Amino acid sequence: MTRSGNGFRMRTFTRDINRIEPGSGIIRRILSVGWNKLRAVPACSPPRMPELRGVCSSLPFMVLASVLLLTVGVIPKHAVAQNIDIQWDSRRAFGYLQKVCEIGPRVSGTEGMLKQRTMIIEHFRQFGCEIRAQAFDVAHPQTGAPVRMTNLVISFDPSAKERVVLACHYDTRPFPDRDRVRPRGPFIGANDGASGVALFMEMAHHMKTIRPRYGVDFVMFDGEELVYRDFDKYFYGSEFFARWYRDTPPDYKYVCGVVADMVADKNLNLYIEKNSWKMAPKVTQSLWATARNMQVKEFIYQQKYEVRDDHLAMNEIAGIPTADIIDFDYPYWHTTRDTARSCSATSLSKVGRVLLQWLTEVPIELGDK
Repeated sequence: MTRSGNGFRMRTFTRDINRIEPGSGIIRRILSVGWNKLRAVPACSPPRMPELRGVCSSLPFMVLASVLLLTVGVIPKHAVAQNIDIQWDSRRAFGYLQKVCEIGPRVSGTEGMLKQRTMIIEHFRQFGCEIRAQAFDVAHPQTGAPVRMTNLVISFDPSAKERVVLACHYDTRPFPDRDRVRPRGPFIGANDGASGVALFMEMAHHMKTIRPRYGVDFVMFDGEELVYRDFDKYFYGSEFFARWYRDTPPDYKYVCGVVADMVADKNLNLYIEKNSWKMAPKVTQSLWATARNMQVKEFIYQQKYEVRDDHLAMNEIAGIPTADIIDFDYPYWHTTRDTARSCSATSLSKVGRVLLQWLTEVPIELGDK
């Protein structure tokens, strides 16, 4: 996540996985999309703490200042549905994460990614949902050779004309470049990659029983970080998806979205990401309000990091108000220690239960735009 680089043009293909087998050459439609260059910015910025400039001995002033500081972090009231009985299977969910990690690295365009994609398609087929693929080619950042990438769109209640999109990326970084000992060692991406996949795989077991307010699409983005150097481009999959939605509007509308990234840290701390607050405040507030009502304390109602992630394309290109749920305090980010042993079934459960509950109470005004 975070940085982006050069632009280019690409060929794209959209396929209905329900009708054809993986690897089939059937092409339903061909699009041509151009990429714009994005300016690189730091991955995050330190939190801004409240500041009182100067000294004042006035008691009324100090009382007022105290009130202002104490009210920071108060969550607005949120109309909630009755809490649903979610029989989340933590062992099964964590088993999915382990199964993904057993494949090994899952870099875009590699055999590992193909194995993972086949496994994901086979998993979601059992739930009777509609599965579509958005395949496109990009230039490899080192060789310039074409790299085939594929977004997966998994739809529940596909006839609904108002929908919510839950997204994650399912590719892994080529190397653990932040690892001080083995920066060219194997990168498994248990939290940074597999956690979102495992989250959605378990959520699929519950989609028919929770009765979401809107239709729901799980979208898995390819090419979030096919990055070898700091200036290489990020977010291929989410930008392609966002441009597709903007330039060839479907016969339905996404009322809002959520990106889930790095959600299985054993020491889970989910602060409000600053771009989410700025671009999708209602979505962000409603998510953290749901967590508060469920007493999931790992959702911390305080802004901390500003992260460039897949939610930027959803907001800026597609115009879909989208929040990012991300634990950016993960100590094993982009290292060889980002393995299943650094992740927690409990953390996955807490995020999954919040998202399932939230789907039943997405603020109705978001669909009235």
